[in-house]
Amino acid sequence: MAMSAAAERRLRTATAILDFPGRLVGKAAAWLIVPMVGALVYEVIARFGFNSPTMWAYDATFMLYGALFMLGAAWTLGRDSHVRADFLFAVLSPRWQGVIDALFTLLLFFPAMYFFTLATFDYALTSWMRGERIPTSPMMPIIYPLKTVMPVTGALLFVQGVSELLKSLYSVATNRRFRDEEGAKL
Repeated sequence: MAMSAAAERRLRTATAILDFPGRLVGKAAAWLIVPMVGALVYEVIARFGFNSPTMWAYDATFMLYGALFMLGAAWTLGRDSHVRADFLFAVLSPRWQGVIDALFTLLLFFPAMYFFTLATFDYALTSWMRGERIPTSPMMPIIYPLKTVMPVTGALLFVQGVSELLKSLYSVATNRRFRDEEGAKL
């Protein structure tokens, strides 16, 4: 099955638009590694160099890492960098890879992201309404910003999933893997 040049251009434009939010948020979230490492280094120096551990470093690194992990998920999906058992998948033709990806996206990914986003939205909203704090920490920092990251992540993953579905359908139609303008496999 052939795809016209105009149809392929429209598909590439659509996937670029759909990939943009995940890429933007993922690259911005990557900068969370800087304060996270700074807090860890400060804690190690304070604890072992001056025998004066902090009360805040664990909470800060816990929340920064959680946000970094979640907010980078859509970008990672767009880069085809999530872990998967592809020892059998790799020997299939691009068309069959696209069929499998499209089916799993429709039957498993979208329903999971829908319910995850819905559940975590209520979870975050309740946390905001209660002004929730972490009770197991001596400082009891607020937790609702981190809980807000969860539905945002679900929404970003859902949008990225639409892009991945289009890329899979491209593979089904052309028997070629979808590649971006620079030729990198997405």
